[in-house]
Amino acid sequence: MAPSKVLAGARVVLPTGTVDDGRVIVDGTRIADTAPPGADVLDLSGHWVVPGFVDIHNHGGGGASFAGGTPEEILKGVDTHRRHGTTTVVASAVTGDLDFLARHAGMLAELAQQGDVAGIHFEGPFISPCRKGAHDEQLLRDPDPAEVRKLVDAAHGHAKMVTLATELPGGLDSVRLLAEHGVIAAVGHTDATYEQTLQAVDAGATVATHLFNAMPPLGHRSPGPIAALLEDERITVELINDGTHLHPASLQLAFHHAGADRVAFITDAMDAAGFGDGRYLLGPMEVEVADGVARLVEGGSIAGSTLTLDRAFKRAVTVDGLAVGDVVAAISANPARLLGLADRIGSLEPGKDADLVVLDDAFDVKGVMRRGAWVVEPQLG
Repeated sequence: MAPSKVLAGARVVLPTGTVDDGRVIVDGTRIADTAPPGADVLDLSGHWVVPGFVDIHNHGGGGASFAGGTPEEILKGVDTHRRHGTTTVVASAVTGDLDFLARHAGMLAELAQQGDVAGIHFEGPFISPCRKGAHDEQLLRDPDPAEVRKLVDAAHGHAKMVTLATELPGGLDSVRLLAEHGVIAAVGHTDATYEQTLQAVDAGATVATHLFNAMPPLGHRSPGPIAALLEDERITVELINDGTHLHPASLQLAFHHAGADRVAFITDAMDAAGFGDGRYLLGPMEVEVADGVARLVEGGSIAGSTLTLDRAFKRAVTVDGLAVGDVVAAISANPARLLGLADRIGSLEPGKDADLVVLDDAFDVKGVMRRGAWVVEPQLG
């Protein structure tokens, strides 16, 4: 067994605040409260140590798709995001044939059982054709509770979230079904009114899928879903902080109204994340990535992102001016809580998994640890 490690001298972000000249003790796969004799000491002076990032909405990376790839390809995508600090990732599917989605969910469930992914998110096919974004309109369908249940069952206990246009026929009953089965019902790709959105929240919806994107804009006479989702304390709002999906003022608006405890940074990444420009497939849809921005070849709609969470973290602090503790909440603690994993991940506390990220003073990744083992060993020279 590898010797225990003491990460010393860094600014360590804890649930209670930031500790200067702090230390994190790693014993095996867990964080410990005391260091045994003979522990290796790593001097991280001038660096930050923060919890590993948790991404609840991610379609792939490293040239590999979570939405349709083989197990080997999916593991390649997972590794790509781990190297950017995401130690926990949920694999997100996109709209497809229902039978294909069920079969693919079975394969993803095996990877979840092994601990490679933290579960499955179904984004589609139960979404609005009016707000379809990069989803194939021919494959969209109303959220029939029986069909929603089919996908949940196919995930063998590893379905974590389903994005729904809850205003469609069967939408509210599907939200109730998901809530009864402990699966997050997320409002997204929706054309709902303010009132319809509140009905969905009352039925059990708890997440807003990439707030602002793929939903009606905020209006002064028709406030739509954005106002309802921001104002309700039962909702956590996903935000894609890549500088393309959101204007900085929109991000500030969300943080101001929801507060840091109700924001979850996500990537909504597709294959090109951590890989490069070129032509890709997102489900059955062809995507062109140019200058790091992914758009459908036909129609030009934004098609996911090429974001990694380390870039979202750095942008939030250096461009948006958010407090580091608030960013840690949005990128680690809050998504861990949503997944029901806050007893294991999301913060640096004794007994939890030793998942952490070492950042330099410019907030660039210098080291990544997952379950006590270095994924990216710190290069501090």
